[in-house]
Amino acid sequence: MGEQGDTIGQLEVWCAGKEWCPVTTTASLISKKWHPVIIHRLLEHGPSGFNELKADVDGISSKVLSDSLEDLEENQLVNREIISEKPFRVRYSLTDHGRSLEPVIMEMRDWGMKHLSEPGTDNPT
Repeated sequence: MGEQGDTIGQLEVWCAGKEWCPVTTTASLISKKWHPVIIHRLLEHGPSGFNELKADVDGISSKVLSDSLEDLEENQLVNREIISEKPFRVRYSLTDHGRSLEPVIMEMRDWGMKHLSEPGTDNPT
């Protein structure tokens, strides 16, 4: 799991038969707090080591980043490649499925920039 291929295959759906199922399945893949941020950073910066990602995802703990990367790898969105064993280094990159989320992630970013304000500022609605 997590290996890149030349073509994008289909991901498993968990609620087959319902018209809202694709939305639910997609949301379940990227709904955890840090998942869209990690995907965004990999889209913006390309393949990255663990420490690079930790620095790029300001505020995330090492444990949460590790758990999130493992979850994203299990869901075929991130690929984990061992670069060297001494010292042990790993590089994370997006799979074809992960890269195909670019329009979704960028729309999330654009929507947030348009509609959200900094904490403590007036937000006219």
